[in-house]
Amino acid sequence: MSSAKKTNAVRILENAKVDFELIEYEVDENLLSAEDAALKTGIPEEQTFKTLCARGDKTGVMMVCVPAGRELDLKALSSASGNKSSVLVHLKEVQPLTGYVRGGCSPLGTKKKYPVFIDDSACRFDYITVNAGHRGLLFKIKPDCLIAVTEAKAVRIVR
Repeated sequence: MSSAKKTNAVRILENAKVDFELIEYEVDENLLSAEDAALKTGIPEEQTFKTLCARGDKTGVMMVCVPAGRELDLKALSSASGNKSSVLVHLKEVQPLTGYVRGGCSPLGTKKKYPVFIDDSACRFDYITVNAGHRGLLFKIKPDCLIAVTEAKAVRIVR
């Protein structure tokens, strides 16, 4: 792997001695979706998780992982996170808050440690993919390993 692809997220997993594989794929700047990542890697959408940045009225910023092709249920996220309401963070705020750009947002290695919520459907699979902190770079990882290292809550948060 090139040193340019040695993201903070990769370093965190290496330091935690967590098993993972890195999957690289060709990025089209106009197609930065998890659905596109699933298509290009051949990994089913339900196992390809996108990372969203949300904000709760009580907890503040949260990182949220949901399967490609599914929509985040903000009411379910609010309930799971102890908030009255939650919203997706505006795109222009994502990089200043997380250090990541659109299409390269990982639940690991953000500027500050934010609470992480992962849709519980992840737990049905031997592995899922999630962004490794760079466009075109995914972690292939066991859901329980990702949950442990991010201290995430696995909850039903998709419609």
